[in-house]
Amino acid sequence: MVAIDQAVIARLKIQGHSFEILVDCNNALALKEGRSVDMHDVLAAMRIFSDAKKGMEASLTAMKQIFGTDDASEIARQIIHKGEIQLTQEYRENLRDEKRRQIISIIHRNGVDPKTHLPHPPQRIENAFEEAKFHVDEFRGVQEQVQEALKSLRPILPIKFETKEIAIKLPPEYAPKCYSIVKSFGTILREEWQGNGNWVAVVEMPGGMESDFYDRLNRICHGNVESKVLKIK
Repeated sequence: MVAIDQAVIARLKIQGHSFEILVDCNNALALKEGRSVDMHDVLAAMRIFSDAKKGMEASLTAMKQIFGTDDASEIARQIIHKGEIQLTQEYRENLRDEKRRQIISIIHRNGVDPKTHLPHPPQRIENAFEEAKFHVDEFRGVQEQVQEALKSLRPILPIKFETKEIAIKLPPEYAPKCYSIVKSFGTILREEWQGNGNWVAVVEMPGGMESDFYDRLNRICHGNVESKVLKIK
């Protein structure tokens, strides 16, 4: 459990009652976003308060009436999902900035210009964010905000998500070093070791990663890479 002096308050006001718990900020937000977190890592105290600062515990009768249980762990889970987690302004801004960076990274990795099928540089996406005045919600998950961000960006920046199937051929002296790199970029759909030692494969990856993929392979193979885009989806 988190130390009480490091905990923040999560609060739910419902049916004229206020229910409060003391939580670890990071773990409570992770739980609110749908990630699996042990409640012992979320709560500073396995108690439900009507006023946490005064140490006043909530009525058992009210908890059973509203939540259908007096189990503190289950009630705390509902408070986190349905209520508010109190954060300092600095923490909120840092959290918002971090999620903004994650959204931009996802768009960069997956999105391309529909005309050229080339990825937009992160700075270009960042500039479009500024122009679109897209607001990142620090309490919502990154993935669920990506599509909303795309809707805001498209009038400013032509972009769509693509996946590509890319065929590659690597010489035998470089193939073993490159295998894990290829696998890290996407899914290897087919592969074959040829009689002369060459490794040929077809890999499916997010469209925005194509340029980085070639750069990584060429650095190791010194340009001795053959590649061809087979399919764009």
